[in-house]
Amino acid sequence: MDTKNKDKKINNKENYRLLWRFMDGSKHLFLLSILMSALVSLADMITPQIISIAVDNCIMGLEPKLPAWAISLADRFGGFAYLGEHLWILAVALIIIAAFRSIGQYFTGVFNNRASETLVKTMRDRLFRHIERLPFSWHMKNHTGDIIQRCTSDVDKVRAFVSEQLTNVIRIVVLIVFSLFFMFRMHVGLTLIAVALIPVTLAFALTFGKKMHKGFEVCDETEGQVSAMVQENLTGVRVVRAFAKERYERDRFEKKNEEYTKLWVDMGKTLATYFSTQDIISLSQVLLVLIFGCIFCVQGKITAGNLLAFISYNGTLSWPIRRLGRMLVEMSKADVSIGRIAYIMNSPAEADDPKALEPPVDREIVFDHINFAYENCPEILHDVSFTIEPGSTLGILGGTGSGKSTLMLLLDKMYDLPQGSGTITIGGVDIRDIRTEYLRSNISMVLQEPFLFSRSISDNIGISDSGITLEEIREAAKAACLDESVTGFPKGYDTFVGERGVTLSGGQKQRAAIARALTKAAPIMIFDDSLSAVDTETDAKIRDALSSRFGKATTVLISHRLTTLAKADKVIVLDNGRLVEMGTPAELKTAGGIYQKIYEIQAGISGKEADNE
Repeated sequence: MDTKNKDKKINNKENYRLLWRFMDGSKHLFLLSILMSALVSLADMITPQIISIAVDNCIMGLEPKLPAWAISLADRFGGFAYLGEHLWILAVALIIIAAFRSIGQYFTGVFNNRASETLVKTMRDRLFRHIERLPFSWHMKNHTGDIIQRCTSDVDKVRAFVSEQLTNVIRIVVLIVFSLFFMFRMHVGLTLIAVALIPVTLAFALTFGKKMHKGFEVCDETEGQVSAMVQENLTGVRVVRAFAKERYERDRFEKKNEEYTKLWVDMGKTLATYFSTQDIISLSQVLLVLIFGCIFCVQGKITAGNLLAFISYNGTLSWPIRRLGRMLVEMSKADVSIGRIAYIMNSPAEADDPKALEPPVDREIVFDHINFAYENCPEILHDVSFTIEPGSTLGILGGTGSGKSTLMLLLDKMYDLPQGSGTITIGGVDIRDIRTEYLRSNISMVLQEPFLFSRSISDNIGISDSGITLEEIREAAKAACLDESVTGFPKGYDTFVGERGVTLSGGQKQRAAIARALTKAAPIMIFDDSLSAVDTETDAKIRDALSSRFGKATTVLISHRLTTLAKADKVIVLDNGRLVEMGTPAELKTAGGIYQKIYEIQAGISGKEADNE
């Protein structure tokens, strides 16, 4: 066995162990469903025997070749001759068995449905819980649409396999074993003819199974790409329309959708070939049994009643054999889906050392010789060192891609700083040694692109505190210069915000995100270019509110607008990932560097605007 096949078998074992763990809470329900299904199969085995007895022993009067208990039971009802004169008794027996079978079938469905829905809930709960704990870097590498597809379509395929196929294994075993047992008792030669084509059917199913597995894998991956494309376009619908790119995006989607359709059409041809060939083999087997059965019956080697029962058992036998083939098809689908789900569950979640600390964070923050590169990208930060004094305000200025936001993402442990790439300490404690959840709960961050949930404005602002009052929400909104805008809406703070905040302007979204940060009252406040969409006057009001409201908090302001940084205690300037300037705003105005150039440009623009007015 080569290494690739060996690794695949190991992965398959791990994937099915994962599935077994997912079945916690539903195993007993699946077991009850299997037991009920087995009882239904036993009822199916009894019916042909009653028909055989009715024809051979009751109607034709042949000497019964039955177990002693069966003869004894017939004698209690007056013997075979009496039963032959009163066939309604056997008809009632068949009705009772049918009723018993129906009840068993009902409970099989009830237990199976409850088990499968419990399995789906468990899978989605654990997937969602695990996804929320995955590192930010993992989310950046995986398309949201594909993740959603794994949590929905792939979960449903696994559920379908377990509930519709796997639970039938015991029933199939019961049907095969008992059918063969009764068939061998009735006629060995005819039974050998019946089972002759079974190896051919199984070999054919196994051969096609490998081909179908690869096809299902490609189809599933392409479905994830289609889902990702749809999700991306729906999220960015305003951008698409603003640039009149509807036709371009529609053509992209239709091309990918056509590729996806073609894959399934090809799979449909493969499945049609497989099932039609399997039907031919199965019908050939039934035909052989019927032909040879009639010959043996004419020759007196098998009775008419036994032949009827044999044909019934053969029909029962052919169903599970064909079912095994379908099971292989569904297993191929499920195997791909389990692997895609396992990819998420096996992705390492954020984890702290058991000895992680919870030190005070209202202390000095030191970035010491920081070097950092995103995965498979050139280094973005080069030997950056600076200190933020507790309770002070630090301004960060730099061009696009200079590493400003990256520094704050490292501070918040959104990305892990590799060993040997410098250290970030708070009060002398390396943030690698600080419990992640504790650290983030003490940092309030407003990102470059504010994200609002599809909830009311009050829900979005107060999302960090479930017990927050409307008065506290309004106080934070006032500090963010948002209250006046919100009270002008017909529903006020109950106004529903569309997906990603599409019903609000850019400035309103930024101010809502700022208000959300202000409700947290964290000792470290980070505003990552979060005032870019507000006018200069509102910018000044918000900065004054921040100063009065969080005078003791350590604040970081990232901005391209120097008026935003004017009251910072210290400003650092980044250029291509390197710290090139550091000082107070007053010092940097005359330092002859990047800050002075930007100041002169922005001051010049302000001067021209004043002249025009």
